[in-house]
Amino acid sequence: MNTIPTTALGLAESGLPVLPLLAGKRPFGNCRACEDLACGGRPSMANPGPCTCPWPCHGWAAATTDPTVLASPQWTAAWRRARTIGYHPGGAGVTVVDLDNPAAVEWARASLPSTTTVPTTRGEHWIYRGTMRSVNAVRPGVDLKSLMSYARWLGPGTGTLADLPDAARALAEKKPTTTRPAPRAVTVPAPAGGGGGGGECRHRTSAYLERGIAMAEQRITDAASAVHSTVYQTFLAVLSTHGRCGCLTEAHIGRLFTAAQAKGESPRHCTDAWTNATAALGM
Repeated sequence: MNTIPTTALGLAESGLPVLPLLAGKRPFGNCRACEDLACGGRPSMANPGPCTCPWPCHGWAAATTDPTVLASPQWTAAWRRARTIGYHPGGAGVTVVDLDNPAAVEWARASLPSTTTVPTTRGEHWIYRGTMRSVNAVRPGVDLKSLMSYARWLGPGTGTLADLPDAARALAEKKPTTTRPAPRAVTVPAPAGGGGGGGECRHRTSAYLERGIAMAEQRITDAASAVHSTVYQTFLAVLSTHGRCGCLTEAHIGRLFTAAQAKGESPRHCTDAWTNATAALGM
């Protein structure tokens, strides 16, 4: 009997965002419309909206705790084909220090504080409370899996969960970091009869725009799953409401990018989602 779907549902109910994995710990492959997340979480430029892929094809971004999604026909079929369960550590508020060989395990024992540990085929997963950017090969046999990454579920492990140590964060900083380019203000023609006739746009003279940006930030921050899709949909909503009057500034867009990156989105994904949203709206 295949117990993977039942186990996955139980993990999701406990707050762990899960996704089905194929043999070799591979996520389900991207469909053509969503290859490399080019869809921005939607089926097409001409039909913006939630992604309607036939399979959970977005890798780590597909991880979810939503029981309705997990029980849908598409996911039910995927779980039948799954060989193991993956999860999004960052979405669960943790970081996995993946130790891939005995030497790496010995290094961790000498360099990192004790925490929850899970045995793997070749080494161990050391799990800490707290999130960070994911980086592979920070030292021989050591990967860091947290935001925008997935790990294989191998059981609850043993030991008490400890806070993410500075020593682990420092490993990531040894890698070159990507600096987010300053977002550009959206420049589009004012709609006929509005904003461009010398009068000041109502967005500048009231709390309307500020309230909209704050709500958008909160929507991104509150996303428990499908982060990439949520970011795109939020960008789309902001642009559809505020994008045609010329009131969006670099500061406003920067706030949205910052909220998205705090949830694990990369600078490239932020830029792509913004570009795709403007294109979908014909801006």
